[in-house]
Amino acid sequence: MSGEFRYKQVIAVRADLKMGRGKLAAQVAHAAVASARECERGHPDWFRGWWEEGQAKVVVKVQSETDLLELSRQARELGLPAALVVDKGLTQLPANTTTCLGIGPCPVNLVDRVTGALKLL
Repeated sequence: MSGEFRYKQVIAVRADLKMGRGKLAAQVAHAAVASARECERGHPDWFRGWWEEGQAKVVVKVQSETDLLELSRQARELGLPAALVVDKGLTQLPANTTTCLGIGPCPVNLVDRVTGALKLL
């Protein structure tokens, strides 16, 4: 992907929650929208570049909430737009369950420093 795109967005999902496919899709969508909006506000040039390239997205998995929070910390430390998704508990999960993290869109080389070693979902 890095050869084709200068920008990408990465969504990290907790694999330990065993969400249904629909629930998982909705949580990933929440993360994608929330982090894109944060990027548009804080880094409009990154957002514009990502948008014009075709909005590259990658979904990866982590094993726990602790792992997800550590990714969030690392992303913020690098100044990357990041958005944690916390479920309201209306369907499959208890209220206040942190499900996923959207990072970016941002330059590929920066987001790969945080998520490059993670496996695809």
